[in-house]
Amino acid sequence: METKQVTNFIVQWLKTYAKNANTNGFVVGVSGGVDSAVTSTLCAMTGLDVMCLEMPIYQSQSHISRAKEHIAQLKKKFQNVQSARVNLTPVFDSFKDEIDLKHPQKTVDMALANSRARLRMTTLYYFAGLLGRLVAGTGNKVEDFGVGFYTKYGDGGVDISPIADCNKTEVWELGKELGILKEIIDAPPTDGLWDDGRTDEGQLGFKYQDLEDAMKNPNSPHRQEYEKIRKQNLHKMEPIPVCKIPS
Repeated sequence: METKQVTNFIVQWLKTYAKNANTNGFVVGVSGGVDSAVTSTLCAMTGLDVMCLEMPIYQSQSHISRAKEHIAQLKKKFQNVQSARVNLTPVFDSFKDEIDLKHPQKTVDMALANSRARLRMTTLYYFAGLLGRLVAGTGNKVEDFGVGFYTKYGDGGVDISPIADCNKTEVWELGKELGILKEIIDAPPTDGLWDDGRTDEGQLGFKYQDLEDAMKNPNSPHRQEYEKIRKQNLHKMEPIPVCKIPS
């Protein structure tokens, strides 16, 4: 399917789902990355109300400025787009003050990184409940169904996933089609959960193009490592296990 056709298909899918769910629109977390920029734009194209949320937690200035610029562009183009900024840094600091941090530093750092994502999820659902809207996820196919590169009940805690059947390279193409800011498309993908600004590809040890090839091609030189990462994160992607009581 051509990029324009994919765009139209997703927009129609969003409209149909929202109508069937009897909801008033969407809530989207905007980070300054291409996934959230594409998702928020697709939601805006439905004509339904869209709340774009900035939720910084010790975010780098480059992320903040890209997010602000994207939201400003979106609001200029679509009258159905609203925005709010919720500074979660003090909330995160208060959380850290109340928990036990006396564990191996690497373990603490990972737990805190995931906690950032879950604080954002809580905020998204506050606004969704307040406004009667759906939380639109921003994960792509590589993250959501390939290697499970997301936080369970964090950025993985959503109502709908408009771009989860699009590989990262396809999201970049959608971004170009939709007129997303070049600095957003060109920015190295990052989950925004670390103070040092580490990138997605740095954490995964792969370029997205290599990951996509490993997903599709059993003979890929990266297939073995891809399967290793996927196996570690499979618990996120599979349904929650239920203890079935014999009748």
